[in-house]
Amino acid sequence: MTKTIAIAGKGGTGKTVIAALLINLLSQEGVVLALDADPSTNLNQALGLPLRDTMGRIREEFVEEVERGRLPPTVIKQELLDYKIRDSLVESKRIDLLPMGRPEGPGCYCAANYMLRHSLDQIAKNYDYIVIDCEAGMEHISRQTTRDVDVLLLISDPTIRGITAAARMRDLIGELRTKVGKICLIVNRVKNGLPLEIGKAIDDFGLQLIATISEDPYIADLEIKGTPLIELPQDSPLQAKVKQVANSLGL
Repeated sequence: MTKTIAIAGKGGTGKTVIAALLINLLSQEGVVLALDADPSTNLNQALGLPLRDTMGRIREEFVEEVERGRLPPTVIKQELLDYKIRDSLVESKRIDLLPMGRPEGPGCYCAANYMLRHSLDQIAKNYDYIVIDCEAGMEHISRQTTRDVDVLLLISDPTIRGITAAARMRDLIGELRTKVGKICLIVNRVKNGLPLEIGKAIDDFGLQLIATISEDPYIADLEIKGTPLIELPQDSPLQAKVKQVANSLGL
């Protein structure tokens, strides 16, 4: 049965590198579909994969074709959308990448989003894991264009703004039809231990903290060189903690 893990947090907290390391780790256990739901679409760089068309662009073009009557009457819309999405998959040995792309434009996308979810559900059957690198607003979850989630990892830096953003994302999930199994917090880029103020904020918001991660000394050099972030050495704080988190969650 496919396990779905979503990773969310405000920008700059390191969620994409954590997503990439988790994807790479899980690919040693099974086949992973990586969904890049951040409009900045840089998960491919972290994984060392190329980038093709995005689901956002496919959706826009599909809606335009339907509204302007460009599709022949013999074309089955769902099959056409399925084909376009499968064609946009970036495939590798154990990891396939599907970028979600830009947010919705003006107008109603309810029907298109329903069809996108159906396409994703069909594709997901081929994978052991789905890992979603969410954007700050978690639009693709709130718009119901992604599956229900087994684990939601909220990533924060050691700031009140980061913890507050994580708590708001946790609360947003409670307002949606999306079902989530576990919701856990990781505080990244911690220096000299977790500040007392941050620990108190975590307790006040009722967040479940499962890991703190020290600032990783290897990240800056990889980013300067444009090296995939999954090539972090095994003794890096991020690599070690991601393994610990995956084990603690039974992944």
